[in-house]
Amino acid sequence: MGEVASLQTLLATQTVWRAGRPTAHCESGEPTGHDALDALLPQGGWPRQSITELLLPADGVGELSLLLPALSRLSHAGRPIVVVAPPYLPYAPAWQAAGVALQHLYVLRVAGRQAAWAFEQCLRSGACGAVLGWLLQADTTLLRRLQLAADTGRCLGFVLRPSQHASHASPAPLRIEAVAEPDEGIVWRVRKCRGGPLPNAAFVPAQA
Repeated sequence: MGEVASLQTLLATQTVWRAGRPTAHCESGEPTGHDALDALLPQGGWPRQSITELLLPADGVGELSLLLPALSRLSHAGRPIVVVAPPYLPYAPAWQAAGVALQHLYVLRVAGRQAAWAFEQCLRSGACGAVLGWLLQADTTLLRRLQLAADTGRCLGFVLRPSQHASHASPAPLRIEAVAEPDEGIVWRVRKCRGGPLPNAAFVPAQA
């Protein structure tokens, strides 16, 4: 029988999260470009080789502003950014103003099963830095395939979905929801995260 690692060894390497105790950031995430958000997330940023769900009450509530700093950094490192089935054609000057290298930005105007297929293939390809996809009807089976594809392709995947799916189970390691607060406007609340307890605080974007 092979050697079995001791419990103390596992705890020392932070393989196991202990309930009721704060979790040190493993700093293995891709920085979001928002220091306050990185401080909330157990991995110190977007989980790499994974999909992240952004749950939205409507389109245009600040989801792109949330993602653009990381997308800019990846594009300037020469990593392609692929946008799948966006509800509106991305406005290139705004993306450029946010720092995205447009020569590495690709937009796929597809829908339905073609969108899901294209999203999965881009994640799996190993050629992309990040893939964003607007999937209205994604089920658990599809999300599981996307998660496996992101892991295989070592890619960041962002699935943008309506907030009505927040109560549904999901294999995504990170789920964050845009919520309208009376005094602060749109804030982002972490609904699920891997590697530690759910943060009590919300991320409040800086006002432009």
